[in-house]
Amino acid sequence: MKNITLAVEDEVLEQVKLVAAEQRTTVNAMVREFFATVATKRRAKDDARQALLKLAREAAGDMGGKKWNREALYDR
Repeated sequence: MKNITLAVEDEVLEQVKLVAAEQRTTVNAMVREFFATVATKRRAKDDARQALLKLAREAAGDMGGKKWNREALYDR
């Protein structure tokens, strides 16, 4: 585990300390949880994107021989 240094406004830190105390946790634990959540969401988005790209590559895209034209699509 790595240590990092953050710069936070005094007012903000005091408010966060109060929230941490109310939740019976620490500011450090709150920051770790936030970072883990950000990383997990990004991983989930990347996984979903890869699944969608795989589906697009593997899809046949067969229109059943139907030919579309502009007039038919726009009821002209």
